[in-house]
Amino acid sequence: MENKNLLGKTGEKKVLIIAGETSGDLHGASLVKEMLHFNPNLRFYGVGGEKMREVGVKLVAEISELAVVGITEVFFRLKNIYKVYCKLKSLLRENKPDLVILIDYPDFNLFFARKVKRENIPIIYYISPQVWAWRKSRIKKISQLVKKMIVIFPFEKELYQKRGVEVEFVGHPLLDSIPSPSSRKKISDKFSLNPEIPTIGLLPGSRSTEIQRNFPPMVKAIPLIRENINPVQFIIPVAPGIKVEEIKRFIDYSVENLLIIKDNIYEVMQVADLLIVASGTATLEATIIGTPMIIVYRVSPLTYLLGKMLIKVKNIGMVNIIAGKTVVPELIQNDLKPEKIARLASELLNSPERLNEIKKELHRVKGKLGEPGASLRAAKIITQFLNS
Repeated sequence: MENKNLLGKTGEKKVLIIAGETSGDLHGASLVKEMLHFNPNLRFYGVGGEKMREVGVKLVAEISELAVVGITEVFFRLKNIYKVYCKLKSLLRENKPDLVILIDYPDFNLFFARKVKRENIPIIYYISPQVWAWRKSRIKKISQLVKKMIVIFPFEKELYQKRGVEVEFVGHPLLDSIPSPSSRKKISDKFSLNPEIPTIGLLPGSRSTEIQRNFPPMVKAIPLIRENINPVQFIIPVAPGIKVEEIKRFIDYSVENLLIIKDNIYEVMQVADLLIVASGTATLEATIIGTPMIIVYRVSPLTYLLGKMLIKVKNIGMVNIIAGKTVVPELIQNDLKPEKIARLASELLNSPERLNEIKKELHRVKGKLGEPGASLRAAKIITQFLNS
């Protein structure tokens, strides 16, 4: 894409927006859509994915060029990341935006923010880095670079206010993304599931590296679960951007009652009695829907070692962090073993009382996420800032 194509008409305001991950693409698209309702003459360009492209953002780079999991894994992507940085840096002068919106993805975004600041372009940061979990020192850097933080968790507002950062809490945008529930029978009929037997959803992640690390122990747990619960059926919603073949190569074709479908993650969450899910956005989606889960995750040994030294929270699952206690079990790194998955899954499915208690806790956590309309509220704040 030539930079001249990014130029708006005379009088139009240009917004550079950067999302480096799939969840950021989703939330960025919702934000842009709402901002265009307030002002159809805004022109957006930047880094994102298919959802941001669909709402009119002219992409100069794709999230696939930036997406990476783990601390050490980033070194293997530095060349691509630097290319994106250089492309964006040149745009600051060739197509100088009136505003830069950064969405999460802190290491890249905060590094780029220094260049934006030198060009005297205002920055709004939407969806805070997890400074409450690790590297709290970034708050000082944010206060020096960012005009306003727009946060999605209530405890984040107090954290930034204490440090003198201008901040607004808008609630979590996922509350607007999740559709109204369908009946178990309707979803079961759609996917040819038996609504009378337990259903377990397997969600190994939205990146190839996550699938390679999280999915094999899930698959190996299937026959172990069947030793305790039979009949039982399994369903795997393949995340956008992941090929079905990436999932199938880990599966023995003799496995019965296992269905692989493309997308439809929310319907899978609604029909499942239990989810085995990789830590990330999907755990909050499951929380909002109210489906009990086991959170799993594995990274490279070096990344895990560094994380243990840096991360200051007991749990990694957002549902547990927001609750302030372990609401759903977590199997992280060396604990992610087929035997442990099977034991926990069997214990939960054999205890309706415990499943109901988890559902009540998930409902309480959902209540802490604010009210629907987060994207609308964020769009209003940013549009007013642009017009001031």
